[in-house]
Amino acid sequence: MSARALRIAVLVVTALLALTATTLGATPRADFADVEDEVMCDTCNVPLYIAESPRADQLRDEIRDLIGQGLTKAEIKAQLKSEYGPNILAEPDKRGLGVLAYVLPVAVALALVALVAFLLPRWRRRGPDADAENPADAPPPGSDADRKRLDDELARYGA
Repeated sequence: MSARALRIAVLVVTALLALTATTLGATPRADFADVEDEVMCDTCNVPLYIAESPRADQLRDEIRDLIGQGLTKAEIKAQLKSEYGPNILAEPDKRGLGVLAYVLPVAVALALVALVAFLLPRWRRRGPDADAENPADAPPPGSDADRKRLDDELARYGA
């Protein structure tokens, strides 16, 4: 490889490294649709992307202005939270009681799985012929007089 080709290769590699460094260091701009679906309308109490009210339109304009200022998604959400309170965000807080929104559904699902795992062997053991096999649940046997009276009654009604 000649010296000239080596210099060109070094320049190309340096240029590529400089380009990747600037793209890695750049903060991504917020996307309106990405922010809109994580914000609630403070009057409608529905996600902003669903809300159809003048107040929702005002919040959308405010988000567009913040995006125009070059703020990131996290910065926009933080500003909205500081201005309108934590209920403006559709996502519950990851601290305090907000953790219940994440933990409770998982705990209920695990409890239901454990309950089924506990009861399934009992149900399978019982089976379809459980009543015939378990004489304790069967009615007590009748006397000969009771059986004769039952047969007479059934014959009288045509059964």
